[in-house]
Amino acid sequence: MKSLFFLHDSSIFRKIMAAFLAALLPMLAITWMINEKGSNNIRNEISDSVLNTTRFYMHSLDEEADRISRYLPNYVMDKDIMEIATTGNEMTSYERARKILDIQGRLELMKNSSPYIKETIAYIPLLQRTILSNSFETYLDEREYSAMQTNKKMIEEPFIYWKNRIFITMQYPINTVKNPLYIVGVELSAAKIKETLAQIGNARGGQSVLLNLARGWDIDSGMDPALLEQVKAFAAKKREALSDEGYETIVNNGNSFLAVYKYSKIWNSYSITCIPEETALGSLHMYRTLFWWACVLAVGIVLFFTYFLLRLIYRPLMKLVHSFRRVQQNRLEPIAIDRGADEFGYLYQAFNDTVRSLKTLIEENYEQQIRNQRSELKRLQSQINPHFLYNCFFVLCRLIKSEKQKDKAYRFCLYIGQYFQFITRNDEDDVPLALEMEHSRTYVEMQTICYGERIQVWFDGEVPAIHVPRLILQPIIENAYKHALGNMLQPGELWIHSDEKENAFFLYVEDNGRKIKDEEIELLRKKLQYATSRIEETTGILNVHRRIQLRFGEEYGLAVSRSELGGLRVTIKLSFS
Repeated sequence: MKSLFFLHDSSIFRKIMAAFLAALLPMLAITWMINEKGSNNIRNEISDSVLNTTRFYMHSLDEEADRISRYLPNYVMDKDIMEIATTGNEMTSYERARKILDIQGRLELMKNSSPYIKETIAYIPLLQRTILSNSFETYLDEREYSAMQTNKKMIEEPFIYWKNRIFITMQYPINTVKNPLYIVGVELSAAKIKETLAQIGNARGGQSVLLNLARGWDIDSGMDPALLEQVKAFAAKKREALSDEGYETIVNNGNSFLAVYKYSKIWNSYSITCIPEETALGSLHMYRTLFWWACVLAVGIVLFFTYFLLRLIYRPLMKLVHSFRRVQQNRLEPIAIDRGADEFGYLYQAFNDTVRSLKTLIEENYEQQIRNQRSELKRLQSQINPHFLYNCFFVLCRLIKSEKQKDKAYRFCLYIGQYFQFITRNDEDDVPLALEMEHSRTYVEMQTICYGERIQVWFDGEVPAIHVPRLILQPIIENAYKHALGNMLQPGELWIHSDEKENAFFLYVEDNGRKIKDEEIELLRKKLQYATSRIEETTGILNVHRRIQLRFGEEYGLAVSRSELGGLRVTIKLSFS
């Protein structure tokens, strides 16, 4: 259910913008769908119209080719052609000339019977002549005559394509393996066919082509060569798919064309008309342009709405939110009231009144709270002052009694003086960390006199110029001597070192004591974790931890873990501020 309310935790600005876009975007989507649906419908209607036109003109071409093919046998069986093709050399010149004129007359009638006939021809190999409808002195072109023979045709079409010319021919006799006596043929008019093709798509700026893939010839109405090559590839795909008619969109050099195709069985060819979509769908392009302008207008409306939403609601609201965050950080600053008598003006005034009331309460209670805090700090600090006093005089007496230990007794007296001078200073709550480190070194020197060389101590690391509560390091070192190193039979090791990371300063006190167990370390860690709620335990490590937290905050203080030396590791985290 939460997935349906993904904006549940978002800002008010995002929620309002999401609601606005949820209302605006569906309207734009519906407009786009209507535009695309209309575009597809008009494209289909135009395509169907062009396809119907293609069917009509291809049907006319088919009928003309079929009619010519059906009437051609009548001329093949002409008696004059038979006679002159068989006995032409035996005739007198007069008789031969008269029959040729008669044959030309009938060829002329045949030529005039169809506008698609360019020329009618009779090939007479006996006379080595080609009789045309309008030419008398002709000769027989052997290559042309060979190309016009029936065996040069394909079974499925009646046409012969030779040197960019299209013929329909019939020989006599029809079925013979030898050369025929004569051939009667019709040369179709390529110009008339181009004119017919041009009528299919010229009204819409289209270009048409009659394409025979099997023979590799084409007749086009002025189609661009690059587009023609793409149309050939398009026709080859349709032939492989056995598709006889239809329409698709093809793209050539970045321009889209509506390709309408129709297959003719008689011609064994595809008639393909390519119409630029920009021309065919010109009005739709205008509506599409208007749609994109509407989108631009919608973006402008969104930006306008966003600007006023930011200015009238979001920014004043964030100003109020930031002011509350400053209050959480104890920065009681009033809001500059730059609004009129609207809702935000009322909220600003109410916030300022609340801040003034809080300031009054804080001013009344702040000094009392500070006094209580300082009193607690003094109480905690005073508990550690006499901690080391008990045994110092016993050690001093032992050194004085020994004649050989007078030098150590002298130095020990100096250390005692420095030690108690430091812990009895009550004029300052905080001291420089360098002074605290020096006091810890004095304490170590005193312990070295007591324990001798059995315990080795190292101080490593730089000391930054920061102030810390007094007596935060020496009690930790004292704890190591008392609980870990003092009663060890083997040599003891104590390592005090420092590090800086994540804008904090860390002091580490590590020993090699063997007595402390993991359970005891975990118990001590829990005591440190809950030290703020157990103020009554204020000695040793807990004392130091509590005072550091009072000084720097809850995220600072002490942490304990197992040392690499084998004993206890105490980490003191301090702030640079």
